[in-house]
Amino acid sequence: MNQSLSTVKEEIKKVIRGKDDILDTVLCTLLAGGHILLEDIPGVGKTTLAVALSRSLSMSYKRMQFTPDVLPSDILGFSMYDNKSGDFSFRKGAIFTNLFLADEINRTSPKTQSALLEVMEERKVSVDGTTYDLEPPFFVIATQNPVGASGTQKLPDSQLDRFFVRLSLGYPDHQSATEILKGHSMEQIDSVSPILSVADLRLLQQKTSEVFANDDICDYIVSITEKTRQTDMLSQGLSPRGSIAILKMSKARACFEDRDFVTPGDIHKILYAVCNHRMILSTKAKASGFDAADIIEQILDSVPVPRLS
Repeated sequence: MNQSLSTVKEEIKKVIRGKDDILDTVLCTLLAGGHILLEDIPGVGKTTLAVALSRSLSMSYKRMQFTPDVLPSDILGFSMYDNKSGDFSFRKGAIFTNLFLADEINRTSPKTQSALLEVMEERKVSVDGTTYDLEPPFFVIATQNPVGASGTQKLPDSQLDRFFVRLSLGYPDHQSATEILKGHSMEQIDSVSPILSVADLRLLQQKTSEVFANDDICDYIVSITEKTRQTDMLSQGLSPRGSIAILKMSKARACFEDRDFVTPGDIHKILYAVCNHRMILSTKAKASGFDAADIIEQILDSVPVPRLS
C-alpha cells in the first residue's frame, strides 16, 4: 500500500472503526477524482467519515443539510444588488469548497438535486449566465437514507451516474462497537490530524492518471460493460461514463497499492462499488432473488480474464 495513503487511512481509523475495505475504496475514489454516495441508516458514521477525510487531507469542507426547502441558490450562490456600487455582486454558495457534504440528499426537491449535475461533472458553477470555476480538488460526498424511509425520494438516474461509487458503512462489528463505547468513538473527530496537504493530494491524483492500462485491460472493461447491457437480468446496464469510472477507479486501486499498471484484480476489487447504483435489475432477476452482487459475479464468470504479459 502507498505509504502516505496508509498513514491517512490510519488517521481516519481513529474515528471510523472496522471499515478497512470501505476506507480503501473511499481513498481510491479521491485519487480518481470521483464523487461518493453513502447510502445507509442514520448514525453509522457517514458524516464523521467526510469530516475525517477533510481533516486528514487538509481540505476545506462545507456541509449542507438537504431539506425540502433548500434552493439551488443556497448551493451554488446568487447575485445580490449592491447599493454602494450600483451593481450586482456574486455571493458564493456552499459548493465553493474542496469537500462538499450533501447530507441526506434524497430529502430535497429534484430541482435542487439537479443543481449539482453541472458542478459534479464539470467542476463549474453557472449563475445568471456567468460561469465560475471551482478550485481543485473538488469532491462531493452525498449521504442518503435508504429509499422508502420517511420523507425520501429516489435520486434520478442522471444524478446517480455522477457518483463514481455507492457505498454502505453498515453496523460496526462487535469489537469495533465495544471500542466505540469505551472511548474510541466517532465523536473524537478533533483527534484527526492533517497528514497530506492539498498539493500532495493533487500530485497523487496526477500519479494515478499516469498509471498504465494496456489494451487488454481496456478491452476487458468494455466487455464487462457490454455484458451488463446484454443480460436479461438487467433492464439497464452501464453507460460509457460507467466504463470510464471503472478504468479510473482501477488505476486508483493500482496507485493505492503502489503499482504503476492496472491488473484484472484491481478491476474486480472496485467493480461492485462502481456498478451497483448504475444497474437496474430486471423483473426476472428480482423474481429469482438476485441482487447486484449476484449479477456482477455472473458477468465476471462469463468474461475471459486477460493475462498480463
